[in-house]
Amino acid sequence: MSFFGTSTTTNTSATAEKDIEMADPPTDSISSMSFSSQADYLAVGSWDNSVRIYEVLAGGQTTGKAMYQHQGPVLSVCWNKEGNKILSGGADNAGRMFDVQTGTTSQVAQHDAPIKSVKWVDAQSGILATGSWDKTVKYWDLRTPQPVASVTLPERCYSMDVQYPLMVVGTAERHIQIFNLSNPTTAYKTMQSPLKWQTRVTTCFTASASSGFAVGSIEGRVAIQYVEDKDSSNNFSFKCHRRDSTPTAKDQSMVYAVNDISFHPVHGTFSTCGSDGTIHFWDKDARTRLKTFEAAPGPITCSAFNRTGSIFAYAVSYDWSKGHSGMTPGHPNKLMLHACKDDEVKKRPRK
Repeated sequence: MSFFGTSTTTNTSATAEKDIEMADPPTDSISSMSFSSQADYLAVGSWDNSVRIYEVLAGGQTTGKAMYQHQGPVLSVCWNKEGNKILSGGADNAGRMFDVQTGTTSQVAQHDAPIKSVKWVDAQSGILATGSWDKTVKYWDLRTPQPVASVTLPERCYSMDVQYPLMVVGTAERHIQIFNLSNPTTAYKTMQSPLKWQTRVTTCFTASASSGFAVGSIEGRVAIQYVEDKDSSNNFSFKCHRRDSTPTAKDQSMVYAVNDISFHPVHGTFSTCGSDGTIHFWDKDARTRLKTFEAAPGPITCSAFNRTGSIFAYAVSYDWSKGHSGMTPGHPNKLMLHACKDDEVKKRPRK
């Protein structure tokens, strides 16, 4: 059953402004991206072992500002609160920090397996949380070489997000662990994913009265999940990122992974992007789809809103959803910018 009605305002491609393709993208698939909370700087992590930092200027022009390396593919990037340091984790099992002011890179975290996710925790002086395939989350004070704390997860970390004091970790075997970061070493709640298939992404709601998160799976489905039992009547899931096998079939039998979910920082609406090359904007409270993008020429691997929600960045690149055979020569690898209009991202009246 589809919980989401399609909204009546549709942008025809004739009137829609074209999204802007950024110059000088990474040379291999794009794994992750994150905007600074202080200015329109975008950090981008790639399988080419690099983190690139771009400045987005008025009008959508972009300029490359800096680049630094890991010794393996970069899987996750984030900024500190002040916007003067970039943190990244990768397949070299290392967490690295780039200081924007000095242009220097240093290693600030270490795991026994690749670091799948790095998130900044806005507590006291600021802490870096790293989630790894070694089945741990570690917390790092950047001034000391050893972690200040470590938590053992039930399985490998696949996705992690923080909206202080909430942290949500999605692992292999569909475990989800919810943390209250005022007590960071013990899970506040442990649950199975409400979705039947492998977790691809967990993203916290924008800070609001009721804390919760969205889960996306490999089976073209998203679940909206509230933390507290008193809000559980608002939990629901819906299908997305599916296609008909033939134009006449209307069977939605071709199912694609949901690769990323990003919440709008002002309105609390959210985006989903998938291996089918499409992006949708949704309103979870009105249970309505706000916008569908024209399909891109390849999977959408990751996405991010800037701090004001006026820019939506996304990456078109191969996500290995079809294995080695899908990595065709000349597969697109693009960084794209979309200028958000109010009617695409504002909440609708509840039904």
